[in-house]
Amino acid sequence: MSIGYNYDNMSKISTLAQKFATRIRFERVKRNYSQEKLAELAGIGRATLTQIEAKKSAPTLDIVEKLANALEYEPYELLIFKNLEI
Repeated sequence: MSIGYNYDNMSKISTLAQKFATRIRFERVKRNYSQEKLAELAGIGRATLTQIEAKKSAPTLDIVEKLANALEYEPYELLIFKNLEI
């Protein structure tokens, strides 16, 4: 499964992808989930989640939807970054 665009050869991923990564980590830690547990709940690989949280890869929309479902959010809600330190 593709994890999204890999930015290893570029300086950084988009600001939106960076904010999303921070939001996912925030939500995961808030629930006291390990990366392995969240990845399992979302039906994605732990390595995929690690790459996203490390801001090394931007997630596909499919991955955004899977993470949102695992965290019991609508996908658009994970793109609201109000009061979140990025």
